[in-house]
Amino acid sequence: MDERLKAFERLLNIMDELREKCPWDRKQTMESLRHLTLEEVYELSDAILEGDMKEIRKELGDIMLHLVFYAKIGSEKGEFDITDVLNGICEKLIARHPHIYGDVQVDNEEQVKQNWEKLKLREGNRSVLEGVPVSLPSLVKAQRIQDKAAGVGFDWEEKGQVWEKVEEELREFRQEVTSGEAATSPLDPGVDAASEAETRKEKIEAEFGDVLFSLINYARFLDINPENALEKTNRKFIKRFRYLEEKARESGRALKDMSLAEMDLFWNEAKKNG
Repeated sequence: MDERLKAFERLLNIMDELREKCPWDRKQTMESLRHLTLEEVYELSDAILEGDMKEIRKELGDIMLHLVFYAKIGSEKGEFDITDVLNGICEKLIARHPHIYGDVQVDNEEQVKQNWEKLKLREGNRSVLEGVPVSLPSLVKAQRIQDKAAGVGFDWEEKGQVWEKVEEELREFRQEVTSGEAATSPLDPGVDAASEAETRKEKIEAEFGDVLFSLINYARFLDINPENALEKTNRKFIKRFRYLEEKARESGRALKDMSLAEMDLFWNEAKKNG
């Protein structure tokens, strides 16, 4: 037997045994596993960003266990088993790649993506956006929405147009912020001040969302993954801030007792160190 098949069969057999004999494994449901699966996916994401291949292999194993676990529970309910899952994805891949398994001709990646979305519509989806999970983090969701819309031709022609849109949204955001700062009291004496302030805040929030959405779109044209870019910046900030905290401790000071100028000295040192 192929080594890959032997390894997969071994995992399936272990899953069967754990489900039968282990109190914790017996107790689990799809609902109880859900948050653990999300945690494992984020741990894989961390390992990928760190470039830690050993950890990536480990986290892939954890996720594979979860996939087998869900299939096991599905089989116990008489709904589906691992064979159904694997055959299902195989049939889907074959159907979605007519340029490999059929006679469709494509010249580039974009044509592949466009064909993919068209095929999904033929399969019964009423909107190309149906495949975007509601519970996705907003930044990732925006990226997926834009990818799918572009897949059916709803897209800018060049990145310069997208940047113009970014600048337009920035101007509108700044204008809304400025008008909000200027409006110290309701124009209409009959309008509640708190309600008016909340309305201004909502308008500013809406414009800020437009700025983020347009920047994410521009990142797509630069072939930059905005989620990865932001997470790398988060990690960079954490590293530098911890350096700042350590230097403050070494000097016998607390950050709250230091001036911004003093903190900037250590911050600039951190920047030089990477």
